[in-house]
Amino acid sequence: MVDEFDDDLEDEDGDDIFAEFHGEYGEFEKVENKLSTRPDLHAFLLLDSLFPGKHDMVCAAEHDEIYLEVEPEYLRKVATKKQLLDLHRCGVICDDGDLCMFV
Repeated sequence: MVDEFDDDLEDEDGDDIFAEFHGEYGEFEKVENKLSTRPDLHAFLLLDSLFPGKHDMVCAAEHDEIYLEVEPEYLRKVATKKQLLDLHRCGVICDDGDLCMFV
């Protein structure tokens, strides 16, 4: 869907945490075990299962993006490749070292 954003998928170390999933951005229909019928809610629930907490999942917003509380470097350590793929299919990207989603 929105592959032009794939070039910006870097964590703070400059690594592309979604590199192997180019072309899968926004392909929510390919997610097999959906936690919700809504891509954003599925992403939030998946992230919450990986990083349970008491704070809001959305930590900031700017123009047409929301920024997520989870840091990409921690996500890389905890998530499986399939979970990363599912997040990317839900519209999660990494931009300038932050996980975010377009609204």
